[in-house]
Amino acid sequence: MNMLAPAASIAAAVSAPARPQVRIVIVGHVDHGKSTLVGRLLHETGSLPDGKLEMLKAVSERRGMPFEWSFLLDALQTERDQGITIDTTQIRFKTPSRDVVLIDAPGHAEFLRNMITGASQADAAVLIIDALEGVRDQTRRHGYLLHLLGIRKVAVVINKMDRVGFAQARFDEIAKEISAHLTGLGVKPTAIIPISARDGDGVAAHTANIAWYKGPTVVDALDKLDPARPMTELPLRLPIQAIYKFDDRRIVAGRIEAGSLNTGDEIVIMPTGKIAKIKSIESWPVTPIKGPLGAGRSVGITLDRELFLERGDIIGHVGTAPRDTRRLRARIFWLHDAPLTKGAQILVRLGTKETRATVIAIDKAVDPGELASVQAEAIKRNHVGEIDLALAQPLAADAYSDNPRTGRLVIEVSGRIAGGGLVLSVDAGERAIPVDIVPVESVVRADERSARFGHAGAVLWLTGLPGSGKSTIAQAVERKLFGRGASPIFLDADTMRAGLNGDLGFTPQDRSENIRRLAEVATHLARNGHIAIVAAVSPSTEDRARARRIADTAFREIFVSTPAEVCESRDPKGHYAKARAGALNNFTGIGKDYETPQAAELTIDTTALSVADAADRVERMLIETGVVFIQPADLAANI
Repeated sequence: MNMLAPAASIAAAVSAPARPQVRIVIVGHVDHGKSTLVGRLLHETGSLPDGKLEMLKAVSERRGMPFEWSFLLDALQTERDQGITIDTTQIRFKTPSRDVVLIDAPGHAEFLRNMITGASQADAAVLIIDALEGVRDQTRRHGYLLHLLGIRKVAVVINKMDRVGFAQARFDEIAKEISAHLTGLGVKPTAIIPISARDGDGVAAHTANIAWYKGPTVVDALDKLDPARPMTELPLRLPIQAIYKFDDRRIVAGRIEAGSLNTGDEIVIMPTGKIAKIKSIESWPVTPIKGPLGAGRSVGITLDRELFLERGDIIGHVGTAPRDTRRLRARIFWLHDAPLTKGAQILVRLGTKETRATVIAIDKAVDPGELASVQAEAIKRNHVGEIDLALAQPLAADAYSDNPRTGRLVIEVSGRIAGGGLVLSVDAGERAIPVDIVPVESVVRADERSARFGHAGAVLWLTGLPGSGKSTIAQAVERKLFGRGASPIFLDADTMRAGLNGDLGFTPQDRSENIRRLAEVATHLARNGHIAIVAAVSPSTEDRARARRIADTAFREIFVSTPAEVCESRDPKGHYAKARAGALNNFTGIGKDYETPQAAELTIDTTALSVADAADRVERMLIETGVVFIQPADLAANI
């Protein structure tokens, strides 16, 4: 994305924290007092603008309602009326030795998706519990979410102690229960603090009401929290937020999430693998400025060469760049009403990058309320599971264990946050793309080829059992399209194995790679205006889905649905003759594992259609889906 940058946008690139900054999410069951505690913290740390408190008290008086500290946070009118926090709010204040970014997350079950978004950015957490109500199911669920998102530093605050007469016995009872729960998740509380957020007990000072408590106050506990890991010691990660055009400069802007950078550094932009050097670090009004600049800084840089960059690309140093991949394994918490199933199409957001993805496997489903693994084909609402994702576009990512900032993801469905979690592993079998590979486009435009051939590029993927007639129909389609002036190219899987794929065997991994190469070649032809006609058994739904992702909108799946008993009476290429022994062995080896397509663009039953009729059906499908353009001669023939 290229934009004209206002001066203020460049000026924002030079702001920096002077002291250690820790990002803390505050979570808990609805009405347990999160917003009240945050409002009180702002007051106790002197972080409120002059007159803000008095103004809100006056507003409350005019409305005829008592003042609540939560009004400092609940800025939306609907939130004040309903008395609940709907969205996450980020608040900045200072403790004696820390700059704190406090993320106030909603507690209602239906707003868990917002809590996921907030917690995914945090280094540590505050878990708040109502002293009267105690540990609730939602409290336990929030604890599990913190564990899921990799947050291991949690300060527990037991609020509303005034409602139980500041009884130490009640405090000890809740502290014991929540400690056992969190410890079972591998999370050890850094402190458990009794408070009354409304009255200020235990927030910034010890009071007579809690004289029996000798531990830290909330402010003390926050002051002792550190970032989960020292981000400056990790390899450079700079997700690109925007590319600004300013004067004669193209300024790449973003926030350094990890590591540091300096003028003259050799960098690589992933996932494209393009290499450049940092020419300057920009600021306003004085430019350039000297580095190095470390994690937490928002920066604008220029490069020593013109490169096409996009929002979502990640800058790293050569040799320590993030992985580029189309495959991820993640542990997620699912929030959508409809269960997440294998084959589902979702949107994945990682840093500033978004891409479509397909769920190709689901494993280890867990109900956080029961903390028990279950065997399931889907992940239900408010449940957790591990999933394998195939991405429509390559992106750069790290496993969460390697880099928390670039190892967390959020999932969207129909424009709404539907889940989030941690990247467990990157690249799950996909080949890595060498650094500094720059694809070169054809000089002939797609519209020029379409005008000459009378059609757009496409990949026709004929799949079916061995001996079903795929190659016979593919050849008939090729001849028919060529006869009308089109540019069809037939790619037979066995023919490809005799050449390009001659190094592959017949293990499941080699069969999958065979399909991937076929799809890559066919897609290259389609992008250059040809109609690639592929005939391949391709028995695996996952492999065919992968081929569809590679070809994207050019892909048309054609299922040749010949019954098994008919296939067994044909030779290996689908001709109607007695099967050879080798063909029968091939059938029994592959056919028994064949996974029938469920959403093919066209299904052809060769027991009901001749080869010529089948070719006609394919041609008609291409016309109906806009691949082949109807010519005047076609119209005349149909009159």
